[in-house]
Amino acid sequence: MPEALTLERMRADVARMLREDPAEIGLDDNLMDWGLDSMRLLNLVLGWNEAGLQLDMSEIGAETTLNGWWNLVQQRQA
Repeated sequence: MPEALTLERMRADVARMLREDPAEIGLDDNLMDWGLDSMRLLNLVLGWNEAGLQLDMSEIGAETTLNGWWNLVQQRQA
């Protein structure tokens, strides 16, 4: 069974994609303001889905914060 995705892993993945320090990215920050674009978001979602989640790009794209994404992930992992 794949390892469950954690909020901290999500933050680290986003930070790596944006070449930022994970500690600098707030859970309620608008990630688009950090420079996250649709192609980077697609790459993140594909990686998380490979890890076993079945996240829908349109659901994730409707949220712009780590907390918003985390709520979706928790629903999938429940």
